[in-house]
Amino acid sequence: MHRSSFEKLAHKATVFSGSTKAFILALGIIIIWICTGYFFNFSDTWQLVINTGTTIVTFLMVFLIQRMQNKDSRAIHLKLNELVASLKGPSNRLIDAEDLSEEEIETLTRYYRKLSRMAKGEKDLSSSHSIEEAEELHRAKYKK
Repeated sequence: MHRSSFEKLAHKATVFSGSTKAFILALGIIIIWICTGYFFNFSDTWQLVINTGTTIVTFLMVFLIQRMQNKDSRAIHLKLNELVASLKGPSNRLIDAEDLSEEEIETLTRYYRKLSRMAKGEKDLSSSHSIEEAEELHRAKYKK
């Protein structure tokens, strides 16, 4: 597995930023900043130092975290696509569902809500159906 230098750095920074050590470091910086306030008479410059520092760190972290979240999201989508594609029962139309429009996703959501309501009436909780199978089964039950 080949990773670029930036990818390695981004991964390490993301892992570190979510660690206890990072929290303690950030808390320590705030405590030191508060303690130095007395020596700088709690001046505007003193306040500007922490404001500027936190703004820069926040700005960079937003992009770093988003980058890692995008990568994780793509990996999860690939894993789910592999599962859907490899199983006989599920419909393949949900492969790459993340590329659908908001309207198409809402349409699928309505279908699955309907399927969920229909499944609640099933005695066998382990049974699974496509929407078409569920509707057909549902109609068959009511014809009896």
